[in-house]
Amino acid sequence: MKSFKELNIPGVFEIDMFHAGDDRGLFVKPYHKKTLDQQGLVSDFQESFYSTNKAGVIRGMHFQRPPYDHTKIVYCTSGRLLDVILDIREGSPTYGKCASVELTGSNFKSVYLPTGVAHGFCVLEDNTNMIYLTSTMHAPSADDGIRFDSFGFDWPLKKAVQSERDMAFQSLEEFKTPFIFPS
Repeated sequence: MKSFKELNIPGVFEIDMFHAGDDRGLFVKPYHKKTLDQQGLVSDFQESFYSTNKAGVIRGMHFQRPPYDHTKIVYCTSGRLLDVILDIREGSPTYGKCASVELTGSNFKSVYLPTGVAHGFCVLEDNTNMIYLTSTMHAPSADDGIRFDSFGFDWPLKKAVQSERDMAFQSLEEFKTPFIFPS
């Protein structure tokens, strides 16, 4: 982890990951506990997931409710996507606001997401691989989300492929948040 840049949502960071390449290929370090500790960030992660996606897909906006809420680090190892973060923490100066970061297999960026933000992404190329590290185990009973089209973000796709589950999420206006800022 080479550098951290806080985005317009408190506690959300774009991270430039350490990477080195030569004629053999590429080496990337997406996670380094000591560096996160030095930044005062959550550094203990319990699970890792990945999804492989087709162009034209929007996933999100996902989160887990307390007490199973979690911090995430997300990054892309192949393809290209637009990562979107929505602040859903009551009392936050950016409640209901969003940020976005383009993640690709070649830009060596990751995003640190504190508890209390919803996360989603728009897939811009076929075979886009997204990796997730989470600070708590997946708890299906606490899984929740906000409808992707309910908070004013200008998605780059006019017609997207989405799951029925994601389309059934409540709007941001209907949502009653269990998250309090600061998290």
